[in-house]
Formats: sequence, structure tokens, C-alpha cells
Amino acid sequence: MIGLTLLVLAALSAQTWWSARYRANVGAEVAALAKAGDIRMLSSDSCGICDQARRWFIAHHVPFTECSIDRDSACRTDFEARLAPGTPVLLVRQRVLLGFSPEQLRAALAAPA
Repeated sequence: MIGLTLLVLAALSAQTWWSARYRANVGAEVAALAKAGDIRMLSSDSCGICDQARRWFIAHHVPFTECSIDRDSACRTDFEARLAPGTPVLLVRQRVLLGFSPEQLRAALAAPA
């Protein structure tokens, strides 16, 4: 029984390590692909996913700009024109991504212009 418990703990530890390594690799790839002006985030002040995306960008040194649909009327107009169901809306080299996914962000940056 102890052996099985140790095996399960080892497997969970390995999975946690692998997931963290994968996320770090995605962050490094996005940081290498993104140039100033490539990523613009339309956010709202009450959006938890926007906070998560902002922290991720900063942690991985990914250049981005941000505007708040709650405080910036031009940003609000841009958001409404896109008929987005919510925030964040990421404009990646003029492509629109709804929500936040590092993997989708990496794919959008790696796609031919």
C-alpha cells in the first residue's frame, strides 16, 4: 500500500513539474515572437481573466498594450464594433482572440502575416 501511494505521489509530482515546464516554454516562445505593438488587450476593470493575462504577460516579459473599456471611450467603441461577448479581447497583429490562451496566442504570433 505504501509503495502504491509513493508511486501515485511521484506521478503527480512529475505531472506538476512537466506542466510548469510546458507553461514556461510557451511563455518564452511568445516572448520571443512578440514585438512591441503586436499585442493589444481590450480589458474591463472587473475581469479576472484580464488580470490573469496581464500577470502572465508581465511574468513572461511579453510586450503588450492594454486599454480599459470601462475608462477609455475609444477602447469601448473598438470593443463594441467587434461584437465581442466579453473581455479580454486580444488583438494580435490585427487578429482577434477572445479570452486568454497562451497556446492560441503563440499560434497567432507564429502564423504568417
